[in-house]
Amino acid sequence: MITEQRNPNSIDIDLKSIAEIVEIFHEEDRKAVDAVADQSDAISFAVEMIVDAFSQGGRLFYIGAGTSGRLGVLDASECPPTFSTEPELVQGIIAGGDIALRKSVEGEEDKRESGAQTIREYALTPEDIIVGIASSGRTPYVLGALKEAHKIGSKTIFLCCVPPKAELNAYIDHFITPIVGPEIITGSTRLKAGTATKLVLNMLTTISMIKIGKVYDNLMVDVNASNTKLVERSIRIIHTVTNVDDTTAQATLQESDGSAKVAIVMLTKGIEKKEAIDLLEKHHGFLRPILTKNESRE
Repeated sequence: MITEQRNPNSIDIDLKSIAEIVEIFHEEDRKAVDAVADQSDAISFAVEMIVDAFSQGGRLFYIGAGTSGRLGVLDASECPPTFSTEPELVQGIIAGGDIALRKSVEGEEDKRESGAQTIREYALTPEDIIVGIASSGRTPYVLGALKEAHKIGSKTIFLCCVPPKAELNAYIDHFITPIVGPEIITGSTRLKAGTATKLVLNMLTTISMIKIGKVYDNLMVDVNASNTKLVERSIRIIHTVTNVDDTTAQATLQESDGSAKVAIVMLTKGIEKKEAIDLLEKHHGFLRPILTKNESRE
């Protein structure tokens, strides 16, 4: 397997200086970025699948073991604060459960039936979509989960860093395969493979959120203003879009119960919170058509 091969660029790495090792990391990390770029079409299609699932009331699940599982959980956990999504919309599952986020539970990844059982426990439906993450392309827990999800009728995507085996086509609908090559430390897929995985996951959720109206321009207008930093960010976003002063932005943010998007509609249309919410619902949460159309009280 590619992920288990020795990297000729890091032979005798223990004899090299720190500066030389840093340069090796730079050289190899660029390969990870290039490998993800080579998968642009596959990533685009996966995003289309996810957006379609969301439009039908479906959810997005990530599932993986070890580093792959942790990266999936990380990406999923960032969606509620960044985009004010319900926690159920994007979920990360790791072999061994939440304890495996901090402590290695390596044996769980070898249990195909555990992966299948996890899918049953999460009650996936045909409207849902699941992304299995396994750098090696062979983790039994992940493959068991994908096969069970396919039986249920959920759409299945497999993210791996090796060419996939042909038999996987029987229950995997789509593949994303950034081939990053051998790791600097042989077999340590938390390195380039982990970097490539994080880059792909960034795009899957972020672009999907853009396409369901969670972003206006390049601003996270659906940010959940749940702490001081995010309140301040919300005020800046309101100011940027509406050009009101910070005092007005802050006051309107409070009136909107912390929703920058609702506050922006209130200010630009001169309406109250409920009317702003109704207007957003009319436009399925998209802010741009409201700001570009000449409509107010409706």
